[in-house]
Amino acid sequence: MNTFQITNASRRDVLKAGAALTLAVALPRMGHAQATSSASAAKGADLWEANAFVRIAPDNSVTVIAKHLEMGQGTNTGLATILAEELDADWSQIRVEGAPVNAKLYGNKLLGGQGTGGSTSIASSYDLMRNAGAKARAMLVAAAAKEWHVPASEITVSKGVVAHAASKKSAKFGELVAGAAQLPVPTEVKLKDPNSFTLIGKHMPRLDSHAKSTGTAIFTQDFKLPEMLTAVVAHPPLFGGKVKDFDASKAKAIKGVVEVVKFDTGVTTGVAVLANDFWSAKKGRDALKIEWDDSAAFKKSTAEIMTEYKELAKTPGKSMHKEGDVDAAFASAAKTIDAEYEFPYLAHAAMEPMNCVVQIGDDGVDVWNGEQFQALDAPAIARVAGVSPAKVKINVLYAGGSFGRRANPMADYPMEATAIAKAANTKSPVKLVWTREEDMRGGFYRPMYFHKIKAGLDAQGNIVAWQHRIVGQQVMAGADQMSTEGAANLPYAIPNISVDLHSTKNPVPVQWWRSVGSTHTAFATECFLDDVARAAGKDPVELRRSLLAKHPRHLAALNLAAEKSGWGKAMPNGKVRGLALHESFNTVVAQVVEVSRAASGFKVERVVCAVDCGLAVNPNIVAMQMESGIGYGLSAALTGEISLKEGRVEQGNFNNYAVLRMKQMPKIEVHIVPSTASPTGVGEPGTPPIAPAVANAVATLSGKPIRVLPFAAANVSVNT
Repeated sequence: MNTFQITNASRRDVLKAGAALTLAVALPRMGHAQATSSASAAKGADLWEANAFVRIAPDNSVTVIAKHLEMGQGTNTGLATILAEELDADWSQIRVEGAPVNAKLYGNKLLGGQGTGGSTSIASSYDLMRNAGAKARAMLVAAAAKEWHVPASEITVSKGVVAHAASKKSAKFGELVAGAAQLPVPTEVKLKDPNSFTLIGKHMPRLDSHAKSTGTAIFTQDFKLPEMLTAVVAHPPLFGGKVKDFDASKAKAIKGVVEVVKFDTGVTTGVAVLANDFWSAKKGRDALKIEWDDSAAFKKSTAEIMTEYKELAKTPGKSMHKEGDVDAAFASAAKTIDAEYEFPYLAHAAMEPMNCVVQIGDDGVDVWNGEQFQALDAPAIARVAGVSPAKVKINVLYAGGSFGRRANPMADYPMEATAIAKAANTKSPVKLVWTREEDMRGGFYRPMYFHKIKAGLDAQGNIVAWQHRIVGQQVMAGADQMSTEGAANLPYAIPNISVDLHSTKNPVPVQWWRSVGSTHTAFATECFLDDVARAAGKDPVELRRSLLAKHPRHLAALNLAAEKSGWGKAMPNGKVRGLALHESFNTVVAQVVEVSRAASGFKVERVVCAVDCGLAVNPNIVAMQMESGIGYGLSAALTGEISLKEGRVEQGNFNNYAVLRMKQMPKIEVHIVPSTASPTGVGEPGTPPIAPAVANAVATLSGKPIRVLPFAAANVSVNT
């Protein structure tokens, strides 16, 4: 069985773009290609251009067009690996560009529209990018065969070199693109046997490591244009508040401030100060005198919201999943147990707060952004600017994290940037910069939730009934399944089960957060399953094994984690193991943690993670994403909480919304379940199991289950 230990990714130079003769490959359904011309025509080269996924220049560089955003998860490297594999390119040739707005060409076939999310980047692109690479390869081979007057079947391609052994002729890709551009795009190509892969499944160096580690990578916060203005906003301190009146005189008196404007997009509202630089804009914003209209603002505290949730949970909600006769099963059960779980609002806390550069011109709107969801943002920008969506051009930059925040269904900050530029009536580019405090106090959050679970056991300790009730806000209208995923699709064989939901409404803005519904359902279900194991006198692993006969992927991940962690073997006094197993985004992850007693509470020492993500395109990136998810989930479990007091968010920065530091990370091992199935997602599935695994270990040590998150709120100190 293959084992992959988490290590730091190797660094690699990002190849610089050369003059490009483009060899572009279309999706199979996209129709016929035709020869056109481009900037490279200046060198006398004809350009074949279609729905572009790969571009090959005369300098032999290969540019992969990535239709998904690189925000730290390794998407650029993964997509490039898939295409380069079928192209038989050398890894040193590869570079990556973000795709422009074009849902027809670059849409996400799993999510719909153009965008990145739901851990779908590789899963939705695997076949597509393989075909794109294979078609480009076939055309290069055909061009060589035509030029050399030899059968295409005798030509080989390896590491960017096309060769014919008998004639001893060879050529690099760049030497063949002119001829290839004149050929028709093949309708069908034969893909490689996975057994012959040379890149897929290997530890390929990340393409973005060098630029990011040397500071040469361009994020939105780094991006500058001539005559660009920076905008900093004063948002209402209460959700639902409005600007009643404001005095901008002191703000305008600050050197560097150019303009002060009021705006309202229908999603966000406030007063923006535009200046020649960020610091001047911030000082101007802080100098504003604003009278807020709080007459319709939300003024409740999170404690009041939770009280309302608990009251709602006393009554049945909307049925989300039902099997068997739960009431009858409870009536005949030999024993029943129940538990309640509380989950707070959570901030996304991306390292790069929200920002966006917008320039409104005579011909449309140019946008520079770490763009996650073109399908949502481009139409919203167009509406605010008063142009057609076709006139919105989004230039994709690196994003310094997101965890769902930049894929906002309300398109909040891109609309805000556009509205500010429009209100200022300027043709200068405008960079909107949200401070950390603005994003923390006036952004969007993972919803609060309350869970209530009850189980019935027979005389042998088998689960015969399971009732699960969830209360919380919806991210989008009609998206109930996002609140119950991971609970309504439990893999465990329970004959009688009921899951229902109360979807609440209030003005606190919410949206998906890394692993969406599984952020809370995994904790409730996996912790409660350990409660059941204790009540039945069963080993937690053995209990899960007995319920997973129809789910071999879950069982394989569970068994691998148990094996690699030494589950069942004796532990030193004061040290125990805890377990959690969960599926999200078609990926199954099992995690076993080792927790010991410490002077101030408990210490998480080791995490053993087993993941079934189908074929691992790049095992190192899979491991890195499991590590990232574990760190992110552990951070939230320990101290993560957004609380409201009389409607105001109490947290504002990392001083009171603590995130895990690298030195606090426990030792982590990642083991990948071997698979030949198509890849599934890895960006999010590592997050859900870590909190319940730690909670289950702490419960074993202390004898007290954790049912309120974060652990700090439950008066449980866990130091790493």
